[in-house]
Amino acid sequence: MIVPVKSFDLAKSRLGGSLSDTQRADLAQSMTRAVLAAATPLDRFVVCGSHDVASWVLSQGAGVVWLEPPGLNRAVAFAVERLADDGYERVIISHGDLPLARELSWVADFNGVTIVPDRHGLGTNVMSIPTGVGFRFSYGENSALAHRRESARLGLDLRVVADEELGWDIDQPQDLARMPTLAPYAR
Repeated sequence: MIVPVKSFDLAKSRLGGSLSDTQRADLAQSMTRAVLAAATPLDRFVVCGSHDVASWVLSQGAGVVWLEPPGLNRAVAFAVERLADDGYERVIISHGDLPLARELSWVADFNGVTIVPDRHGLGTNVMSIPTGVGFRFSYGENSALAHRRESARLGLDLRVVADEELGWDIDQPQDLARMPTLAPYAR
């Protein structure tokens, strides 16, 4: 499994008006910890270009794919290619801001592409793809639709699964207020 993380210090900048820099970094690290735990017992890798993140990831028992400076689409493509070179035939890509993540391995139990969109149906929170197929990543606005189209372009079977836990990501201050488990971070 691949989790792209740019830096805990730079994470969740849209929450800057609601959280201090330290709170944002703590929140990002806490959510990434939850995602890595939800992926156990899978092999877990974080793609990053931050020494602090890399050190923390290794302390969590996960591997690091180093890429500097990342950029989300480039980082994911690089990590997928690297894992394919290491013999992985399928990967799960998960964002690190999923505080309700509990179990991720089921996402890879389908031969084609599995997309777990965000709760709005627009973003791609979790995805599983076969490696070595030349999948072009399009994270950003309306990525779920772009990834559906990419699956069709490649002729890959597609499964889209709305999942309440994996569909809940933290992007805006109001997301914090709606999550009782994140009460320490909400103002």
